[in-house]
Parts: sequence; structure tokens; C-alpha cells
Amino acid sequence: MNDSRDIVQTIWGIALFVMGVGVFFRAPYVMEQVAEIGHFASVSIFIRLCLYVMGVLLIGGGIKKLYRIWYSDKQVNDSGNE
Repeated sequence: MNDSRDIVQTIWGIALFVMGVGVFFRAPYVMEQVAEIGHFASVSIFIRLCLYVMGVLLIGGGIKKLYRIWYSDKQVNDSGNE
């Protein structure tokens, strides 16, 4: 059961990381569309900042999840060998 859980959590961590990178590539195109809407012209810098913060949080969450999965297994295996 632990192996299937680790596989799902690894896929989830990779998905978080990839979506975070995708936000960085997609943000400029979205901002062009947002700039066309007159109501959001005054807050476009705030919207851009929020998009990039969301990307950083997604990447950080993915890295944190992958790090915990991969390195917690190594620590358990290392302590079991002693």
C-alpha cells in the first residue's frame, strides 16, 4: 500500500512542479488578454505579481513534496541497515 501511495504522491509532486513552470510560461499571454479589459488596467501589476507568486508556490510545493518522498525513504532505509 505504501508503494502505490508513494507513486501517486510522486505524480502529484511532479504535476505541481510542472504546473508552476507552466504558469511562468503562460502568464505573459494571460496578461495581454487582461490588459485588453479596461476594468483591470489599474491592477495589472498586482495581477501579474499574483500569477508569479502562484507559480513560485506551485514549484515550491512540488519540490517540497518530491523531496519529502525521496529523502524520507532514504532515511528510513539507511536507519534500517544499521
